[in-house]
Amino acid sequence: MCSTAAASVIDPASRTAIRHSRARRVGIRRSYGIDRKHSVREGIIRFRRDAESGMTTLQDKTMVIIGAGSGIGRRIADDATALGAQVISVGRPEVDLADEGTVHALAERVGELDYLVSLAADHANGAVTELEHDAVHRAFDAKVIGPILLGKHFAPRFRTGGAILLFSGVAAWRPTPGRAVMATTNAAAAALAEALAVELAPVRVNAISPGIVDSGVWDGPGKEAFFQTVADRNPARRVGTAADISSAALLALTNPFLTGATLHVDGGGRLA
Repeated sequence: MCSTAAASVIDPASRTAIRHSRARRVGIRRSYGIDRKHSVREGIIRFRRDAESGMTTLQDKTMVIIGAGSGIGRRIADDATALGAQVISVGRPEVDLADEGTVHALAERVGELDYLVSLAADHANGAVTELEHDAVHRAFDAKVIGPILLGKHFAPRFRTGGAILLFSGVAAWRPTPGRAVMATTNAAAAALAEALAVELAPVRVNAISPGIVDSGVWDGPGKEAFFQTVADRNPARRVGTAADISSAALLALTNPFLTGATLHVDGGGRLA
């Protein structure tokens, strides 16, 4: 893309070069479907659906978000709503992923939908020698068994172009003592996205693996020092934000050629 300054260098005595440069910028915006007025809103690029780009708009799409009470969940709901989606946010006790009856009831109530996002989690942290069976089971209900039940009851209800998004996490790739269950359930969620992408096709299924994100979870004493340590180690040299995860989530939901993938939105944390 030529800038106005570049055009002036090419022909400083002529306004024609500047006009051509401006026209080219407008043409590029149109060809990629980028609305200049709203080209970037809190990290989101507004795309226009057309035959050439194949991009999908969220306008008038129905999105169900399980676990929207989290900072990341609320951000996804807010961003999707701002882009025209009809968002249905649910959590406990309305739906409990350990209770198949509530999952079925939610599917019946929602009816047809376009997108389903599950951020449900139930952590069972601690030394393996001290873990309780029920806590481990609840962790797998939230991250693995529950999403399987979501696929079971919602799969027949997706409209053309529908997609499911699961949440994994960087612990799957960087396990630490006391986080064995978290590492295992996150890894299972990523594997499940691949399996469901094959079994539920053409419904697309992807996962996101966030790193350390300033979403409210880490609020409390020592937060700033911890975040600084993470930022110093991460290749991105910062911690994530809810907006970082939301923009990746909307990409995973709306890109029609993306399925069976895990998007690592971790600032390179799994490599550090």
